[in-house]
Amino acid sequence: MSTPEPVASAESLLRAAPPHLLVATAGRLLAERAGAQGVTLLLADYGLTVLQPVTHLPNTGEPVPAQDGPAGRAFVSQMPVVEVTPDPAGEVVHLPLTVRGDRLGVLSVRMPADAVDPTMVLRLGDFATALAHEVTTAGRDTDLYLQARRTRRLTLAAEMQWQLLPGRGCAREEYVVGAHLEPAYAIGGDNFDWSTGADHLTITVTDGMGQGIDASLLTSLAVGAMRNARRAGIGLADQACLADQAIYAQYGGKVYASTLLLHFALDTGIVHAVDAGSPQLYRQRGADIEQVELEAQMPLGMFEETLYEEQTFEVEPGDRLIVVSTGVHGARAADGGLFGERALRQTLSATRPAPPHEAARSVVSGLITHFGSKDLAADAAVVCLDWKGRDLGAAGHARVEAWTSGAGEVGSRQVGP
Repeated sequence: MSTPEPVASAESLLRAAPPHLLVATAGRLLAERAGAQGVTLLLADYGLTVLQPVTHLPNTGEPVPAQDGPAGRAFVSQMPVVEVTPDPAGEVVHLPLTVRGDRLGVLSVRMPADAVDPTMVLRLGDFATALAHEVTTAGRDTDLYLQARRTRRLTLAAEMQWQLLPGRGCAREEYVVGAHLEPAYAIGGDNFDWSTGADHLTITVTDGMGQGIDASLLTSLAVGAMRNARRAGIGLADQACLADQAIYAQYGGKVYASTLLLHFALDTGIVHAVDAGSPQLYRQRGADIEQVELEAQMPLGMFEETLYEEQTFEVEPGDRLIVVSTGVHGARAADGGLFGERALRQTLSATRPAPPHEAARSVVSGLITHFGSKDLAADAAVVCLDWKGRDLGAAGHARVEAWTSGAGEVGSRQVGP
């Protein structure tokens, strides 16, 4: 008696599918293995305003709101949402598509009503996660999913910047990061970047001088130089030094890039920082909002062979850190008031219960309201990090206290209500 052939896993079949046929493959697999009656892949657009169905390009299907409705609720909450439809025989399960904290969109699966139970929803959620990883990987080989995210054409500068970004979120046991950029379809010089390891997290926020292509090229050089230094195992201050030298060698001091570099030790909560310019850093601890005051050092590329020094401060479990570029804290309303003077603090307080992704988006939304137009005068970047830390136990906390006893804390001032 012959042994039956093992049934291939859904993950392996998705991996084997041609990049442009992931949606069709997902639909076939879910029909065969779960009785699905229809499958729709919805991807968040660059501005996080709508979820765009992936259908036949260049036209996608009719978009749905990214913040409202069943699919929008699944996207915002990052939880499955079951939609009861007018058809008593069917329901639609909306499942978040997320890769290590980076929200891509939603997978909507139409199912027979009698097949939707908690076990099935969990199975569909696992499938959605596998599909999200394949969509991310497929982006290396096809433009399909990048095109489907667009409600309109990106500027060339924005195309370059979005390709430079690591994603819009990252999550681990110790932290959750969410970030947002505007104007999403015409961003020029603002950028955020991060890299995580076994015991650390590095985040940079960069604002390249100028607009359009010139700003994008400058920022690309700055980010590339910092990545090159970081990947060579070079310390934070020297990462800034080498990026400074690269920019000065190319531009001779005519333009520069303002950058904030942060390096988090995951087991202690100690943060090493280099403030090379204008991004501002806020810390929310409980009901208090503080601006973490770092020593202002020269922007990258302003002078030849600038030396940078690191400072340290500490984050505690439950802290939220928010980094905003000049286009956020320096934006003025029609009456001349700076967004960073009052409206930013109000927005940060109001969004404290929201997850980092939504908090970052809400800060930019508040900025647009303050400015009075979606046509912002400057690029705006926001990075929001919720710190959870590691449970070290009594011995671990003693090591942290011993480590920090000789280290100076950077200053902070109360700016909350």
